[in-house]
Amino acid sequence: MTNTEMQGKAKELRELKRMAEEVAAEITTLEDEIKAELTARCVEEVIAGEYKIRWTTVTSSRFDSGSFKKALPDLYAQYCKATTSRRFSVA
Repeated sequence: MTNTEMQGKAKELRELKRMAEEVAAEITTLEDEIKAELTARCVEEVIAGEYKIRWTTVTSSRFDSGSFKKALPDLYAQYCKATTSRRFSVA
């Protein structure tokens, strides 16, 4: 691939990412409008035609590694595992 082709692909990638951000913002807006309506109706679920729309409260438990690290730093270090990854960016 030539540098000119690479430049074209980078430009197209940037444009597609910009479009994806716009679509993500539209999705968030629609979700927020639906959530507001569910809240206004004081319900967690609505049947709208063929769609069952839910906005429910979910409780989950997560491990607090920050507190664990402060309370037991030696044990934390013993179980820490370094990972390697590659990061792709276009600037």
